[in-house]
Amino acid sequence: MIDEKKKEQPAWMNFKTLQKEELSVRYFFQKMKDRFKLKLVAGETGLETKKITDKNLHRPGLALAGYVGLFTFHRLQVFGNTELYYLESLPIEDRIRSFATIVAFDVPCIVVPNGNKLGDELLEICNERGIPVFNTTIETTKAIYFISDFLDDQFNLHTTIHASFIDVYGVGMLFVGKSGVGKSEVALDLIERGHRLVADDVVVVTQKGEGILMGAGTDFGEHFMEIRGLGILNVREMFGIRAIRFQKRVEVIVELEVWDSTATYTRTGLDESLIHILGVEIERVKLPILPGKNITVISEVIALNYLLKHYGYDASAAFSKKLEDKIASKSGDTTSGERVIAYFEHDFE
Repeated sequence: MIDEKKKEQPAWMNFKTLQKEELSVRYFFQKMKDRFKLKLVAGETGLETKKITDKNLHRPGLALAGYVGLFTFHRLQVFGNTELYYLESLPIEDRIRSFATIVAFDVPCIVVPNGNKLGDELLEICNERGIPVFNTTIETTKAIYFISDFLDDQFNLHTTIHASFIDVYGVGMLFVGKSGVGKSEVALDLIERGHRLVADDVVVVTQKGEGILMGAGTDFGEHFMEIRGLGILNVREMFGIRAIRFQKRVEVIVELEVWDSTATYTRTGLDESLIHILGVEIERVKLPILPGKNITVISEVIALNYLLKHYGYDASAAFSKKLEDKIASKSGDTTSGERVIAYFEHDFE
């Protein structure tokens, strides 16, 4: 028996956990302006110098009223209806004084949703201090949701894994293993059978929410594959739009390895193997490669078996229970060696 703890960690597992510490306001604007109808109305000089360092947003109602004890000024500031109506209720001098309380801090930028606008006197202050102000017609609740979702993607933990990532029957399967073991070839065979490529060679995996990992390719290598002896293929151009997708949840790790007669492989599937990536448990299947073994079909079965377990049926557990019940019943309906087969009546095919 091999001591698993003493075995060297596979090369594909030696990935680094990464996390952004800051985001330029210009990058935020470039990525968001078309999708979420952002319009820059003040503070253009701050696009380069201002940085977003927190994925959370802040609505500065209390700060406008004068209480700055808990003012998280380093976050992106959202001026919703409450903040705008409060400012408009003040005389012009008090309005400027209240707003000056906010911009006295190093605020990265301000987003004004719901089609509202800051007054010209307030925009002038933002121009002087280089604080970008963005308007959007999207209502406040949706704007907060969209922006928070974008910042989550940017600031959440992520890593890159050398793998092939395929959507098989709706299950996100990450094929890993040593270089040259055949990950891309298995992926190509699955694509030819109607499944969908997410990424090949370099897969960016991001922690998305509690217990969820999302995988995608890089902008540079998007839906290209390298097949040794053949070269570079563009899966989208060759197989069509139905053969690709841009992102998918990572649900199963399939570790391909050349058959090792000294290694231990599961025979029953009762001992579930899990692996931690970015703090999330992912099911892991070690798949030995042998001549004549159809890895593609087995991969499809892995996906189907995962779906069955997801919806409440575990074949390994069901068989084990059936065996235990048989042993416990001490059935005397047959002697050792007899065949107990109940044929269907009048069915002679």
